[in-house]
Amino acid sequence: MRMMIAALAVVASGFSASVAQAYYVPPFKGNDTGGIISYNLAGQADIKAMAVNHCAAYGKVVKPLAVQPVYGGYISFACIWVPPQPPALRVRY
Repeated sequence: MRMMIAALAVVASGFSASVAQAYYVPPFKGNDTGGIISYNLAGQADIKAMAVNHCAAYGKVVKPLAVQPVYGGYISFACIWVPPQPPALRVRY
């Protein structure tokens, strides 16, 4: 019984001594369906051009979704596939 209490004390002290971790999130992150841009970049870079270039790499166009205009907020966008359109019919008279 004493060994069990000692083992629990060691485990509990190990958990209490460990450092809390906050994982790093890059200011621009995305994939073929869309992405997020940190709101802090809004005043420093052309975020629309960043989103357009990102979606163009997948052959898609940008659709802005949401903006959180607060510290730590994000600007989200979707990459949408636009189906090809047939050429416009020209009628000559």
